[in-house]
Amino acid sequence: MALLPILRFPDLRLKKIAAPVLRIDDTIRKLAADMGETMYEASGIGLAATQVDVHRRLVVIDASEERNQLRVFVNPRLTHCEGLQSGEEGCLSVPGIYDKVERAERVTVDYLDLNGQPQSLVAEGLLAVCIQHEIDHLDGKVFVDHLSRLKQSRIKAKLAKQARVTA
Repeated sequence: MALLPILRFPDLRLKKIAAPVLRIDDTIRKLAADMGETMYEASGIGLAATQVDVHRRLVVIDASEERNQLRVFVNPRLTHCEGLQSGEEGCLSVPGIYDKVERAERVTVDYLDLNGQPQSLVAEGLLAVCIQHEIDHLDGKVFVDHLSRLKQSRIKAKLAKQARVTA
């Protein structure tokens, strides 16, 4: 397995819409494993292929407290959303930035597993938020896109300053 570089906002590659995975093979399985390792190493709970500059509809998530329940979603699609919750979100592509985002409280997601078998999952709470957040990435959105333009420009300025300081 290998650690993958994570794109950082406002990199325009984060705006690309991911294409469906047409065939689940060893390449996709290796990508999922590498994404899982990358996510764990970065202390994240979710990672979309878009964030590692692979524009395919593939997401890994582990919202468990023990960090030992990696879930892989191939071609995830929300089929039902209900309720509303608001909570602070962060993102591996927007390091050190957190803000409140409104999301559905409960979602149903249809997807393929790594064996190509259709699955459906009903999720709520943190897992529901994470699924919505990662599917946003596949659709070319970052969580800051849900914020006001003023907040977006402040975040861009803060990240640019961080990049200058670490360069």
